[in-house]
Amino acid sequence: MNTLNLDRPPSLTVRLLGGVDALHAQPDETLDWVELVRRGFPAAAIDALVRATRMTQSELSQVLRLPERTLARRKREGQLSAEESDKLLRLARVVERAQTVFTELDAALDWLRSPNASLAGASPLSLLDTDVGAESVLDTLGRIEHGVFA
Repeated sequence: MNTLNLDRPPSLTVRLLGGVDALHAQPDETLDWVELVRRGFPAAAIDALVRATRMTQSELSQVLRLPERTLARRKREGQLSAEESDKLLRLARVVERAQTVFTELDAALDWLRSPNASLAGASPLSLLDTDVGAESVLDTLGRIEHGVFA
């Protein structure tokens, strides 16, 4: 992994998590995220994602299924666990994918917050606490992108 490759702009996922300054890395490939997740993200990634998605701390807590007190403690400690980092990354990657499909971040965030018939009436955000739920959301985004709505 090239931890600080400033020759190219950071991906949206990196920017959603606070950028190169917060992560102290710029992953080149998907597998580069493994090391970062295992190490645990800096707690600054929480605030960055809250700002970027315009979620409240409470909403983020619900989406990630992490108690607000745990998030507050991690912010004081300065570091997330691997499991917490994984959940944060999953959310950021889904937001990035939604923005790719809908072009605008606001449209993507609106879609993520809205009940969706393809997801049994659940909002996409409400499903991101599990890998299976996130895969369902990503599959739905893929169908939208390719014009298959059923």
